[in-house]
Amino acid sequence: MTMIGGEVAAGFEPVRDAFAENFARHGDIGAAVCVYRDGQPVVDLWGGIADPDTGRPWTRDTLQLVYSATKGATATAVHLLVQRGELDLDAPVAKYWPEFAANGKADIPVRWLLSHQAGLVTLDQPVSLEAALAWHPMAAALAAQRPVWTPGTAHGYHGRTWGWLVGEVIRRVSGRTPGRFFADEIAAPLDLDFFIGLPADECERVSRMVHSKPDVDLTALPQESIPEELRDQVAAWRDPNSFSNRAYTVTDPAAIDFNSLDVQAAELPASNGIGTARGLARMYATLIGEVDGVRLLTPETLTLATKEQAVGIDQVLVAPSRFSSGFQLPTEDNPMSGPNAFGHNGRGGSLAFADPEHGIAFGYAMNHIISGPDDGRAAWLVDAVRRSLT
Repeated sequence: MTMIGGEVAAGFEPVRDAFAENFARHGDIGAAVCVYRDGQPVVDLWGGIADPDTGRPWTRDTLQLVYSATKGATATAVHLLVQRGELDLDAPVAKYWPEFAANGKADIPVRWLLSHQAGLVTLDQPVSLEAALAWHPMAAALAAQRPVWTPGTAHGYHGRTWGWLVGEVIRRVSGRTPGRFFADEIAAPLDLDFFIGLPADECERVSRMVHSKPDVDLTALPQESIPEELRDQVAAWRDPNSFSNRAYTVTDPAAIDFNSLDVQAAELPASNGIGTARGLARMYATLIGEVDGVRLLTPETLTLATKEQAVGIDQVLVAPSRFSSGFQLPTEDNPMSGPNAFGHNGRGGSLAFADPEHGIAFGYAMNHIISGPDDGRAAWLVDAVRRSLT
């Protein structure tokens, strides 16, 4: 039996039960979950193994890479600049980043970068991984790239390019790299354990990820054996020229080892944020209310930040998706805790969000990266949160 550490407030015991069940039956190796309600932590749990190779246990301060849950932290940095009057989401990107105007992009507003409408999901010519980690070569390549659809006419998940696109706007406006801006203006004032670009002296706290593939490879099945609702997605996965594949081939090699110290030290604002579930939940809690006397975004800024901007079939995911200016909004596949929630999930299971209607902020991070639609670990935890609120 996995030992669970931490605390749960009265009434939130179902979350502890669901967390333990994730270890017992659903594949968690090392993980943490944190829930704030009305600015106070009501769940703060951790357990399992941080490094299966050495047996190092997951502790209160273990750090975890959360893939695209990073996007919520980066979006928060953007909206802080908006709140300060330094950035206008409806202004052309080229106002802040003149080189971006190349190849018909002069009129693309910043908002379309945030909401995955810019048509810049891929590159005609991928850059080396070393160049991508160095930042400037990737930013230059994206500035020169022609959109692959008419911007504003469709949306598609910019899984990797989003970080350099949005991060370069942060850099041009603030004069600081996105990771440095986040560290100075968000993490430090809120005492958050969360980094975009891991400092060298934090490496020993990071868990090691274990990746699992789906039990069934749908792309290997005959067409008639694939559920009808998944056939369009599977067809896209099979096509090397689809946006579903090209969105993740912007570097050469396309595969990125996120356990690598070099990758963790770089700033990839779409995908390599490293922190605790507590840090994520605390950040989201400060978006919807005060935590220890600090509120990060005003109600007015938050309303604009979470207004729906794109909805419908996603050109990359080939499934319904909804986005505000940087945050995911609830869908049938990712309902969060209610229709007014906003946040972002990450590859293989991580999830962080806030729900102003219920005063809830949630963070879940784990090191067993499970691909495929059958992973329900975060959903079961969120369901337990819902039951705790009744």
